Amino acid sequence: MGESTETELIREVLGGDPRPFETLVRRYQGPVFNLMLRQTGDFEVSADLAQEAFVRAYTRLETFRPGNRFFPWLYSLALNVVRDWMRKSGRDLHVFMEDPAVMEHGDGGEDAERAASRRMDGALAFEKVMGLAPKYREALILRFRHDLSMKEIGQALDITVSGAKMRVSRGLELVRQQLEEASDAE
Repeated sequence: MGESTETELIREVLGGDPRPFETLVRRYQGPVFNLMLRQTGDFEVSADLAQEAFVRAYTRLETFRPGNRFFPWLYSLALNVVRDWMRKSGRDLHVFMEDPAVMEHGDGGEDAERAASRRMDGALAFEKVMGLAPKYREALILRFRHDLSMKEIGQALDITVSGAKMRVSRGLELVRQQLEEASDAE
């Protein structure tokens, strides 16, 4: 779904037709739910928080600026929802793994050993990313999983573009260090 399609859907919703918002929910329910799950580790709480994020997005849709991508705006709202929940429930930000089904698998052209090795390397890198502090983890996920630009990452995380670059760069540096340490320990 392109930016112009999203903008058109949002215009329709703001024009009084709530049905096009369903398309946006279907498109982004997975990433929003996964964000909540990474932060809470609880499927039921994550589902409730994801729903709350979409309700908040719907009620604040008039604050969305046409010409920007919808996902960074929605992600920022969703982060605020889970942060509010963490604060109210007295919890620290925890780190949880996403569903392993999201991990990349080798293609059918690779031999089994090579494919297994790639999956193990990818799983280890994913584990290291998921173990980072939330500010670095979310920046890396937005950059490499959702392919957002630094400007969009900044918008989603409510930081400057240079702050987004720093978090991605520092997060990658931390993952590299951890992978090197794991390799040296073998």
